Amino acid sequence: MKNPLVYAYIGDCIYEFYIRKFLVEEKMCKLKEIQRRSLNFVSAKSQRKIYEALNTQGFLTNEEEEIVKWGRNAHGGKAKHTDIVTYRIATGLECLIGYLYYQNNLERIEQIMKEVIKNESIW
Repeated sequence: MKNPLVYAYIGDCIYEFYIRKFLVEEKMCKLKEIQRRSLNFVSAKSQRKIYEALNTQGFLTNEEEEIVKWGRNAHGGKAKHTDIVTYRIATGLECLIGYLYYQNNLERIEQIMKEVIKNESIW
């Protein structure tokens, strides 16, 4: 297994890619609007809210919850523009996405990201 922060680094890229892809496919034409909306999805605060929604719904498996905890407990950088708890939860979610990518479980990433997008209204 890789370092959880490596998984989080890759997971962050994948998460943001899915969000940008969704916004472009929504036929938004103005790049400024796409950028503004994507920031709403990818902020640590939004990622914490989506993780809490996924958790409340029981959407994640026990193994996935363990990966989130593993990523959350990794000691990485300092939180920017948010509190440390929110930052760590967001890192845990990104770690899960990166882990699934390295497990070649693209189908599960797709399922999770569809749920993220479906829950856009919570933030």
